[in-house]
Amino acid sequence: MRKVKFSKETELKIFNIEGFFKRKVTKFGNSAKVSCPKEHLGKTVYLVVVKNGSKKTTGRSS
Repeated sequence: MRKVKFSKETELKIFNIEGFFKRKVTKFGNSAKVSCPKEHLGKTVYLVVVKNGSKKTTGRSS
C-alpha cells in the first residue's frame, strides 16, 4: 500500500467551493475511511484534518 504525503499547514484558503463535509474517520480493514454521499463519486475532494477540540473559524482577517 502506498503512503500519501501529508502537508502540515496551519491555514488553508479555498475559494469557489460547492460545500464541505464534517465526518468522523472510521476503521475499514487495515485502513480508514470517511463516508461521503454517492453524488460526489468521481469528483476531486479535499479532506482537512484538524486538531481535536479545534473550533470552526471563518479565517484570519488582513
